Amino acid sequence: MKLSVLVDNNAMNIMYAEWGLSYYIEESDKKILFDLGSSNLFIENAEKMKINLEDLDYVVISHGHWDHVWGLQYLIRYYRDKSIPKSKRPTIIAHPLAFIPKYAEDKESFEHGSIIYKDEVMKNFNTIFTDEPYYITENLVFLGEITRKFGYENKEPLGKIYIDNQCKDDYIYDDTALAYINEEILTIITGCSHSGICNICEHAKAVTSKEKIQDIIGGFHLIDPEKEQMEKTLEYIRSLNTTCIHPCHCTSLNSKIELSKVSKIENVATGIVLKYK
Repeated sequence: MKLSVLVDNNAMNIMYAEWGLSYYIEESDKKILFDLGSSNLFIENAEKMKINLEDLDYVVISHGHWDHVWGLQYLIRYYRDKSIPKSKRPTIIAHPLAFIPKYAEDKESFEHGSIIYKDEVMKNFNTIFTDEPYYITENLVFLGEITRKFGYENKEPLGKIYIDNQCKDDYIYDDTALAYINEEILTIITGCSHSGICNICEHAKAVTSKEKIQDIIGGFHLIDPEKEQMEKTLEYIRSLNTTCIHPCHCTSLNSKIELSKVSKIENVATGIVLKYK
């Protein structure tokens, strides 16, 4: 598997950064875009990296927050400008709740979910909306809805969600991730890990029946964690005995420093390319 970072909070060389995340993944004969950041930056950076977004097979959505899905409107325009029909566009894979309205507090407050809703997504792309695991290739699996095993993660809702005109606390059940299987070893690819990085890892083990995790790349959602969560996360990551980890996006410097005490940390920035055998 080859993973190219199109968007991250940090950048290298001639690349640009924004608060968001987008990866281009090549696995077997499939080309996958994992999240789209919050603007058209992923398109600009893909062009600099000589990545052709016309050849995508899938677009995978980690969850429906603005910094991961607002780039979708620019992908739609990209295909329309090039007169690429729906039949030749990638299939979108997402949790069923990824494209419903999300607000910071109520409908009068900041809308931090997708500004393109489900009907518009289905109008422009073939779609797979599922809360169950879905194998994109033999070795790359969309994990579906993450089982919330550990009580120290995802304890509080983040804003509100509107379902059938009903306002509910948003525990971000649409948050999910990818797992890449190399023989008996896993690499976990996350967006923000709102469901909890430890929960995601345990869920990936259960889905794949594999125990060993060699790397985790993506947001760990450790910006300003409570003491209990940080301590238990460190204990859990230590127990994984990973080769290295790549925490980025929504992971603060202080959290990265703490994580470096229990696992080797490697840098992530727009423009880097990682290869996994």
